[in-house]
Amino acid sequence: MELFKQTNFDFLRYKWPFIIASLVLSVAGLLSLLVRGGPRLGIEFKGGMLMTAKFDAGKPIDQVVEQVRSVLTRALPSPPSVQTFENGSNEIEIGTGTDGADDVTLAKSRQIVVDTLAKTFGRPGNGKLDLNNASVGQLAERLRIPLQRAGVQLSDDQINQLSASILAYRDQHGGLLTKIDDLKAIPALTAPSLTVLNQECYLAPYTAARDIQIVGPKVGADLSHQAIEATLLALAGMLVYIWFRFEWIYGVGAVLAVLHDTIITIGIFSILNKEITLTVIAALLTLVGYSMNDTIVIFDRIRENLSLNRRERLIDVINRSVNQTLSRTVMTSGLTFIAVLALFLFGGPVLHGFSLALVIGIIIGTYSSVFVASPIVLFWHDWADKRKKAAPLAPIVAGPRPTAGKSSVKLTR
Repeated sequence: MELFKQTNFDFLRYKWPFIIASLVLSVAGLLSLLVRGGPRLGIEFKGGMLMTAKFDAGKPIDQVVEQVRSVLTRALPSPPSVQTFENGSNEIEIGTGTDGADDVTLAKSRQIVVDTLAKTFGRPGNGKLDLNNASVGQLAERLRIPLQRAGVQLSDDQINQLSASILAYRDQHGGLLTKIDDLKAIPALTAPSLTVLNQECYLAPYTAARDIQIVGPKVGADLSHQAIEATLLALAGMLVYIWFRFEWIYGVGAVLAVLHDTIITIGIFSILNKEITLTVIAALLTLVGYSMNDTIVIFDRIRENLSLNRRERLIDVINRSVNQTLSRTVMTSGLTFIAVLALFLFGGPVLHGFSLALVIGIIIGTYSSVFVASPIVLFWHDWADKRKKAAPLAPIVAGPRPTAGKSSVKLTR
């Protein structure tokens, strides 16, 4: 299937604008990394505690953020990181750094955050259980005796199943209930059971007890080392493969193009102040393989065309090869871009970093295969040809002139 037939675009004619754009993006990203002291690492690499809290939409989220930041700054040993998500949701992310803390200290920080949020936004003094932040075990334990007093005869297993159904309904409806009476939709919840639930539970205007991550400093350092090692090993393996498959300069060009893609992607993350998490590292490794595959397809076509016509100029061979693979590039990159753009727009905060890295990487990787990797090969061959032409010729050593017969010159005294 070919979208474009018999195209003859002079791609390498426009190589310099793209090379200059790449240099500008690379320098801007590196300057941003320098100013910020490196990339903004996620909790997986720097260690710490990370919690996602969801609040009722009745109060502006900006006011909630300021209130949470204020109360947690007073409660914790060091100021926490409190920020909102960019999708306009009523969720916030609360993070605490390690600062040399061990796992026990991080667990204490987690409990401080949970208790402070309950004291600030809940009603812990009313003697009731917060249904929006309760677990199945806590709810079952709370309902067991009151249900018996109300004449609801349920076994322990049935109470556990009822509690699981209630919390499953809560989680299916965004994890934040606003009215206990909404639980009437649960078939197993009878009217007497609902009355007991209203007597024993209340609904806080937030939920935060379920999505919590704790990573110690040693684990974070190990993950950082493994992420760097995985990326470098992937690049080294691809360099060796292309070296044997083509020429060494093709391998250098492909690896430099992939490094170019990675540096620009990380630089844009730094400019946008986005976190580098494990999912972003997965996206970068995916980008490395994707961009390398795109480059190999073009290089393979260049090799085929060179074997068919060795007298043709290399720049013409490269342009023809890019034109011949243009349909494949547009279909592959275009369809992949549509997929990752859908993830970026509709995938939610969990996939935001992963999809953003792929959106940036596919755009950068597609043009780098044409306007970065191919010009590197062209520049190298042009430089090598000029060097050969400029090399001095080897001196010719004169020997005795052969004679075809007797000399016709006579010598006289």
